[in-house]
Amino acid sequence: MAYRVIQIGTGGFGACWCEWFLPANVREGLIEVVAAVDINPDNLAHARKHLNLPAERCYTDVRRALDENPADFCTIVVPPAHHETMVDHALAHDLHILSEKPIADTLEASCRIVEKVKRAGKKMAVTMSHRFDQDKTTLREELRSGRHGELDYIVSRFTCPCRAFASWGKFRHEIPDPLMVEGAVHHLDLLADMGGALCEEIYAQTWNPRWGEYAGDSQGLVTMRLANGKRIFYEGAKTNTAGLNCWGNEYIRAECEKATLILDTRRLEKFALPAGKSGVSAREGHGETIPLLEQPKWQNAWLVEQFVKWLDGGPAMETNVEANLQSVALIFAAIESSRTGMPVKVQELLRRVWDQVKREMA
Repeated sequence: MAYRVIQIGTGGFGACWCEWFLPANVREGLIEVVAAVDINPDNLAHARKHLNLPAERCYTDVRRALDENPADFCTIVVPPAHHETMVDHALAHDLHILSEKPIADTLEASCRIVEKVKRAGKKMAVTMSHRFDQDKTTLREELRSGRHGELDYIVSRFTCPCRAFASWGKFRHEIPDPLMVEGAVHHLDLLADMGGALCEEIYAQTWNPRWGEYAGDSQGLVTMRLANGKRIFYEGAKTNTAGLNCWGNEYIRAECEKATLILDTRRLEKFALPAGKSGVSAREGHGETIPLLEQPKWQNAWLVEQFVKWLDGGPAMETNVEANLQSVALIFAAIESSRTGMPVKVQELLRRVWDQVKREMA
């Protein structure tokens, strides 16, 4: 039997959920979308068009939608500052939850959500879509295969020409730390995952250049040290002149014992260590192409399927809400590092905030 879903948020990226991510799973009989909610009535047109929902099941009031439509879980696709309120509504109606990243707009709110979900006995996961994209999944599997020897370090680049106000969605130009909260939340997560261990220490410098029409920092350089000793170096930018590696086309170079692996604009190439040699001179773009993995669904469409399997009694999703606290901790540790000018111990920060939240909720 298909799981009944209420979609919360149908504008902006919520439109993509209506058009692609949910229908792919409706067609397979995994879910049935029973209602949709958005505070802007114009955005509900996406639900009517792509999910075939009648007008009477499209709402501007989330409480009415949840009251009037029995469901098994909801999807939350609204700005992060509203995530905790939506989670509260969902739990009050005994629903499981699949939410867009980040868990919330602060580490404290994210920890509160984890505690609320645990106490309610419900399941919640976060859609870290970039980690589950086709090209990143292929690179991750290559690193995990052991074919290229031990990983040493990773370098990544994400650069976009979104300096003008509202070019990256209006609310992102108005919030503090837009690069970290709305961009690097994906990238630091997937890079740490590729590195194969939790991040122990992070050092970041973030800023907003004079020509960036943002209220917060839109540019950043980040260094991470993982618990297994691996290092990660990240360049993130939203106000550059040229978008060399924008969304979905990120650059990631993994330096391994026996090979250099380069992912650039969705092409993965390998420079292998020749037999009997200590190394080889090479030029990017001229390596051996590694074919990308193939499967029917990627990103959030695949994550909806994983969530359904978890509800069916399968293994917990890698991005279950408690595990995903690591992603949020990375972001807010990086923000703290940038403000203090000092490296931050990520796990110590997370333990301190989580313990404080538990005491406050006791």
